[in-house]
Amino acid sequence: MRDPEPPLAGGMIDAARRPPGRVEMMYSAAEISARVGALAADIAETLGPDILVVAVLKGGFVFTADLLRALHHHGVHPRIDFMTLSSYGTGMESSGQVTITRDITDDVRRAKILLIDDILESGRTLAFARELLRERGAEMVHLCVLLDKREKRKTEINADYVGFTIGDEFVVGYGLDYAHYYRELPYIGIIATD
Repeated sequence: MRDPEPPLAGGMIDAARRPPGRVEMMYSAAEISARVGALAADIAETLGPDILVVAVLKGGFVFTADLLRALHHHGVHPRIDFMTLSSYGTGMESSGQVTITRDITDDVRRAKILLIDDILESGRTLAFARELLRERGAEMVHLCVLLDKREKRKTEINADYVGFTIGDEFVVGYGLDYAHYYRELPYIGIIATD
């Protein structure tokens, strides 16, 4: 079954910009929910109740929201801030250059930080963000990612908390996008072009 076309501003649909094909499910909403709950339990046990969550936008917003609610059930009371880092633009391949397009506003000195992102691929973006937070005086920076593509790594970095490890598929849904489409899907899937 083909997913409905996503609307643009004003309710219009630009089918020419949307990639061809359908989205085949990789992880269901139920599988994601169970994994998020398990991650929250691990994080609460390791980091305790007083942390600063720094979410990387845009891709990490759905994962972060669900993880925050799950952390609450484990007695964690985080502060939260957001940063937007870009190395993709609207394509499927990273440019290799990391740019801050929105910075955090909280003081991170002496903070225990949980840095959350949707996917760890080359590692450049999260290595950049982690080093930036350390330079600003964070006590510690733990990394939490929904997806880990280990075979794509270009830097020496690993996440402390990983939802799922995947291969070299280009995935969408649950906050992940293709040219700003598909973020709304409640599951993670692969664009099928056959």
